[in-house]
Amino acid sequence: MRKLLIALLAGIVVLAAGAPAVAGSGGPAAATVQESPTCEYPLELEDATGETVTVDSEPESVVALQPSDAQIVHEIGAEDKLVGMPVGQYTDYLDADEDLDISEDDDLTPIAETVVDRDPDVVLAANTLEGDDVVDQLRDAGLTVYVFPTGESLDGVAENVRLTGQLVGACDGAQETLEWMDERLEVVEEAIDGEDRPLAYYAMGGGYTTGDGTFQHEILTTAGVENLGAETGITGWDVIEEETVVAEDPEWIVYGASAGEPPVSEGVQSTTAYENEQFVAVNDNFMSQPGPLVVEAIGEIASEVHPEAYDEAEQALEEESSDEMESESDGDSSSEETDEEMESDEDTDAEEEETAAESDAEDTIPGFGVPAGIVALLALGAGFARRR
Repeated sequence: MRKLLIALLAGIVVLAAGAPAVAGSGGPAAATVQESPTCEYPLELEDATGETVTVDSEPESVVALQPSDAQIVHEIGAEDKLVGMPVGQYTDYLDADEDLDISEDDDLTPIAETVVDRDPDVVLAANTLEGDDVVDQLRDAGLTVYVFPTGESLDGVAENVRLTGQLVGACDGAQETLEWMDERLEVVEEAIDGEDRPLAYYAMGGGYTTGDGTFQHEILTTAGVENLGAETGITGWDVIEEETVVAEDPEWIVYGASAGEPPVSEGVQSTTAYENEQFVAVNDNFMSQPGPLVVEAIGEIASEVHPEAYDEAEQALEEESSDEMESESDGDSSSEETDEEMESDEDTDAEEEETAAESDAEDTIPGFGVPAGIVALLALGAGFARRR
């Protein structure tokens, strides 16, 4: 089974104008991501700014500055600790109370004064837009802020989940989330094993696509397709020429579901993907926010491009889980039967001792002497005590 090594980076949210904007950040890509999170306080961690962040005791109140931070806190089951987060189009799937909102009208940029007023025990800060001084303002106000490093691959999502669990005191929930992510990725890995990897164009709108060194590139390749952007030499996020897309003739077009239909130019409509309507509409937020639900975006793509293999892999995992549950159940039953057998043996021994004692007592009373009678009576008492 593939061990999940996943790390955070700046996710891309496609705005109405079609240009990408940073919506989240990454966590450190470390070789220790497979370690189980441990909630021990005081906790000291060095963050992306080089600051040593100290959390003296388990936090009771938390602010998540970015959508990806909020997603992780919800997924590890610590949402009750949230006293602030962005509430709007990028977090609507979390069904958060509007009173928690700490963002400007763009549903993304945190308002420092609002965060300070919430007086949280710890602030989770995915890297924000370049030049943003919110973190400095919060620290100047005396708040404990942990800034996650920006990553450039999937290698840190798991690490970020683990760290968030430690920072907010939800290590068990973080571990469960990591195991769930591994399960979902195992289905995808099984499904795409040995399958052809068709060329896919990730249409972000405005001509933008994603290339090497991006979070979305690894989503695509992990899901079992080749990324057109990377194949044509794009690094990061950039505009790809219509002629290039047509010449490469992708078999699939992946796009954010909020667009309603693939946001492509008229020329791209002549490609095999468009003419055969081989589209994959993915949840924009899952595709752009480096949190646990990224595995859902990967699954959406894999299940559309490799439907039969994906269904078989999912069914196989379900059967495996069912077999494990039955095995555990059989083990429990065997244990119960063994206990019952032991109790039955004890009762049988007690009854035999009781019968023998009664026989000895009867023999003693007629003429075997007082000492033998006392031993028999003690044995008889022991039999009653053991049965109780």
